[in-house]
Amino acid sequence: MIRLKNEEQINGIRKSCHLLADLFNEIIPKIKPGVSTKEIDDWCVNFAKKFGATPAWYEEDFPGCACISINNQVIHGVPSKKRIVKDGDIISLDIGLNLKGYISDSTHTVLVGNVKPAHQKLCRVTRECLLAGIDACKAGNRISDISNAVYDIAYNQNKYGVVYEYCGHGVGLEVHEDPSVCNCPSTGPNPRIQAGMVLAIEPMINEGTADVDIEEGSDWTVVTADGSWSCHEEHTVAVFKDHTEVLTDLDYNGNSCLK
Repeated sequence: MIRLKNEEQINGIRKSCHLLADLFNEIIPKIKPGVSTKEIDDWCVNFAKKFGATPAWYEEDFPGCACISINNQVIHGVPSKKRIVKDGDIISLDIGLNLKGYISDSTHTVLVGNVKPAHQKLCRVTRECLLAGIDACKAGNRISDISNAVYDIAYNQNKYGVVYEYCGHGVGLEVHEDPSVCNCPSTGPNPRIQAGMVLAIEPMINEGTADVDIEEGSDWTVVTADGSWSCHEEHTVAVFKDHTEVLTDLDYNGNSCLK
């Protein structure tokens, strides 16, 4: 069942999303060679606590505040003291916050140091996919319009693999809500986009095959089946009758808690 949010609920979700944007703005500059993914996660946990929020992923028993996925890891990378950031890595940070019962969800991929041009392109295209998906997310369109916009740029124009086993979703009052928001054409439900929907749009784009596996020795981390590198970008958006607002925009106009 799709839960349309009222004005009060969207205001609460917006505050959670703005806090999440502040978190990203604080930690992204700190991600450099030599830090562990556990250190990054600790920064996120401490930030959340400081401003009265809790890590949303704890509600799904994930062992971290942030999913930190590096290079061939697609999603759900588990923070570890042993995984050290290296020059040339691309690191996807997927973070959600629960602020007074309102859930935010966003992902940004950070390029560390001397990233190869091919991987820079992968990240640039994934960002283009996200923006195209958001542009297609308008009241009156259908969920498939988002999917087709992402797929056209990723596969039709660039021949990248578009992850089909995982997708975007409704969000705001729970971590995962209906509807599913696929990144490629699907035969599943295709509801019309309505005012009051809050969606997490999140392209997961692979340099090679679209197929994925669970990393050996892990219960969580998803990796590319062929070892190619992957990029993940995500925003939470709210749909209104006449526009769609990117709630997790890092450059939102408001009173940042960091000021």
